Amino acid sequence: MKRSILSLWSWFALGAIVIVWTPIVFLVWIATTPFDKGRYATGYTFRRLCVLHQWLNPMWKFKTSGQLPANKRNPYVMVSNHESFVDMLLLSHLKIEMKYLSKESILRIPLVGWMMKMSGDISLLRGDRSSGAAALVVCEKWLKRKMSVMIFPEGTRSFDGEMREFKDGAFRLAIRTQTPMLPVVVHGTRSALRKSDWRMGDAKAEVRVLEIIETTGMTLDDVPALRERVRDAMIAEVAKMRLAA
Repeated sequence: MKRSILSLWSWFALGAIVIVWTPIVFLVWIATTPFDKGRYATGYTFRRLCVLHQWLNPMWKFKTSGQLPANKRNPYVMVSNHESFVDMLLLSHLKIEMKYLSKESILRIPLVGWMMKMSGDISLLRGDRSSGAAALVVCEKWLKRKMSVMIFPEGTRSFDGEMREFKDGAFRLAIRTQTPMLPVVVHGTRSALRKSDWRMGDAKAEVRVLEIIETTGMTLDDVPALRERVRDAMIAEVAKMRLAA
């Protein structure tokens, strides 16, 4: 009963914040888009919604660890493991703006999807090769504008908490554009919101920033090695986080 009551409160708080926040994000978008080509201000404003909701949710405790780059305006191809829909809310606690590669259905959600579009998040139709190619072109556009992009290389959420095999797209993008990669790992979000259950759960979740991996001088032949290097580093870090939990 307690879990259901707290979940009702948390969903109500999220809905209320979304309703209030949407016109704020719209006004920031209107005011800054002519000169803010990276939509930094709009994206940053939208991500604060996620931080505010966590403050109002008594069931979730989020924290960040690791060291972000000193110059957060340098672009990175950021990658993260994917445990839950809540991952995006946790990642928003990182004090760096990034454009998310997200499945098309999420960007169609009223209000939330509108804010994601205004922020510059990138739509992907899962399983559609042409959509994937077009999405990576948009990612390149943001990188050229000195804006980082966030990609979940597993392609979907893990069903059992174990990291799935990585797809090549993020690594091809990083090498093709000679952009450094910034891996991050999330842990603890699976218990925050499980599939097929509307109720939220108690969660102590963490996002940790790993070391930057340079891609200068790499060619597309290096994609498999880079992919496995990043995945191995992320798996090792998640194992450490589980032991410390």
